[in-house]
Amino acid sequence: MNFKLKTALFLSIFMLGIASIQAQEDREINDVLNKRIEYNKNNRKGKGFKIQLYNGSESKAYRIKGNFEATFGIVAVLSYESPEWKVRVGNYKTRLEADRALLKIKEKFAGAIVLETDIRL
Repeated sequence: MNFKLKTALFLSIFMLGIASIQAQEDREINDVLNKRIEYNKNNRKGKGFKIQLYNGSESKAYRIKGNFEATFGIVAVLSYESPEWKVRVGNYKTRLEADRALLKIKEKFAGAIVLETDIRL
């Protein structure tokens, strides 16, 4: 085999190897991008509204949360923001949606208010 043929053969094998490595990297990059897209679909956040039922002591917060869930069958979220406990419900995209829900909730929980906050979309 002459030198030119050996060089051409070596370069072709080398280029095939590089192409194979590049294809593998492309698949891995696409896998990561697809996972990120899926994550973003399920964890989108934006500005919206929640209804706050209560803001105060821990024991009363737990009691109000339980009463709300028993009355409406909707899960309420209990959180602690120093120095007070908060009970909030809903992920409303518009103020109108939140106000409509507030009208029903105020029949049983007179102190409920609408807050603008980050929500899951």
